[in-house]
Amino acid sequence: MNVLVLGGAGYIGSHTVRELIENGHSAVVVDSLEIGHRKAVDAGAVFYEGDLKDPVLLDKVFNENKIDACIDFAAYTVVAESMADPLKYYGNNLNGMHALLTGMLKHGADKIVFSSTASVYGIPERVPVVETDKTAPINPYGETKLAVEKMLGWAANAYGVQYISLRYFNVAGAHISGTIGEAHKPETHLVPLAVRAALSGDKFEIYGDDYDTADGTCVRDYVHVTDLAAAHILAVEKLMKNGGSGVYNLGNGKGFSNKEILDETERVTGRTINKTYARRRPGDPDALVASSEKIVRELNWRPKYARLSEIIGSAYVWHKNHPRGYDE
Repeated sequence: MNVLVLGGAGYIGSHTVRELIENGHSAVVVDSLEIGHRKAVDAGAVFYEGDLKDPVLLDKVFNENKIDACIDFAAYTVVAESMADPLKYYGNNLNGMHALLTGMLKHGADKIVFSSTASVYGIPERVPVVETDKTAPINPYGETKLAVEKMLGWAANAYGVQYISLRYFNVAGAHISGTIGEAHKPETHLVPLAVRAALSGDKFEIYGDDYDTADGTCVRDYVHVTDLAAAHILAVEKLMKNGGSGVYNLGNGKGFSNKEILDETERVTGRTINKTYARRRPGDPDALVASSEKIVRELNWRPKYARLSEIIGSAYVWHKNHPRGYDE
């Protein structure tokens, strides 16, 4: 397959490009490098720098490459930022998909895998969460992702677009080779922040110790980034077989508390984290855990790195060897 990966220089995008190439496929990457890193893109991929909302760029990409399917990672993803600047998120996340679908249809492409999120569920009514549960986002980030899912549904009805939306829970870890990993600016995710705190000795704040959980800290579902990348390839393969559109959760199916993450980080790194507790953030659910039974059953997805030690261990190797990320 020759797959167009939008946002392929970002954290999950670069791991998906690597997974595609390691599995004998070809990848064409479009990334503005606003957030992504050129060094993260596998040398075997064709790379175009630019914004997917540029129709001239998309025409060039489709004219110069025979694209079998698209995977879209080109969205803004920081919840707090979406609350502070919702128009930025609506402008990029919805307009980006509108431009991509328009370009796809213009050039006869009709298969797309969309990077969605567990944030579409908002505060879940039950745990584990299944795909048919109520969607009620509580922030603009989740709202824009859900709106894109609906856009894809209408495009499927009207134009015959085939799509798969993958609703991620918490993604962590780095490529097992240690050559690519997570490097956000600013970083907002728990695992890399915990690893950095262990390496630096800086103070680390845990948000909330009064959740209705076993140890009082909130519980989340973590999946290794390489396992997540593999799920995208399975999704593309299903579309290439005209297997039909669908929505799938992606998670481990089990939750770990914030305290468990920090304890495991200390064990893996052999260092003590200077942790303190801060007030819990408004709107954070006590627990958010996926049921991934559907993608296991229908796409035969099997995580290779399901243990917390593997997820944190790979992140530790990356951050220890790349303390400044890709800025080296």
